[in-house]
Amino acid sequence: MTLPVMEPGLDADVLRTWATEIDRGSFSSLCFGERIAFDNPDTLTLLGALAAWTERVRLVTTVVVPQLHDPVMLAKALATGDMLCGGRLTVGLGIGGRHEDYHAVGADTGTQTIRGLTDRVTTMRRVWAGEKITDSMLPVGPTPPQSGGPELHVGTTGPKTIRSAAGWADGVAGVTLDLNLDRQAELFDVARRAWADAGRRRPHLATSFWFALGTGDGPREQIHRHLRHYMNWIPTEFVDAMAPTTGWAGTEDELVETLRRFAAIGTDEVQLIPTSSDPDQLRRAAEVAAAFG
Repeated sequence: MTLPVMEPGLDADVLRTWATEIDRGSFSSLCFGERIAFDNPDTLTLLGALAAWTERVRLVTTVVVPQLHDPVMLAKALATGDMLCGGRLTVGLGIGGRHEDYHAVGADTGTQTIRGLTDRVTTMRRVWAGEKITDSMLPVGPTPPQSGGPELHVGTTGPKTIRSAAGWADGVAGVTLDLNLDRQAELFDVARRAWADAGRRRPHLATSFWFALGTGDGPREQIHRHLRHYMNWIPTEFVDAMAPTTGWAGTEDELVETLRRFAAIGTDEVQLIPTSSDPDQLRRAAEVAAAFG
């Protein structure tokens, strides 16, 4: 389950309520994403709070863009988060699709590439391995509880990026807008082959989609409202055109059946993305997770 970090009007109480209920429920992970030029909470600050608010569930960034950060400082922050949560951190990393986030922090848009991502992963891995990046007296710590650093997933929907990440990623953190199972299965096959060719063990295969639970037109209208708020970098008429087929809307029984279809193509984990901060959506999804399990 993903926190509603892209919803308006958030405060600590809302985030804490969602985090603690996710932790108590049947979910495998608690996910949260990054944007810069938006009204969402800072991902790395939130990681510290989530480490304190939860005890069981795995914490997953979906995703952090390393090119928006100094890689050594990012490595230190993530190692600290991994320490605080007792080694429960998985880091989804991606290139990022919005130039405005790069401009907001003064990052070089020329690094918004697969190579730019890989270079920063290499630096972070060196930090987590305890290598001295400079001639400092000591290496940059702390040492992550997970040997070699947190588990890393590549956040992408592109075959080329998936293949390029086979040497460093432990899995794939995908997203599907229209829940096209054939397309998702093709990407998972690309990942399996790329990891095998690289001599790596089978990758963790995850995907995600927006959801709204309910009956009638309400759930689809809820997704539409969310997309208009979240996709503010896209002309409204384009968002309106894609809204009827983006995300998933329906009842609990229908969601269980959808999850079973994803499981049938080898999906290890579906990360649900809420389109409302209403805790009722979370509680209904928790019942689905329990039924599916």
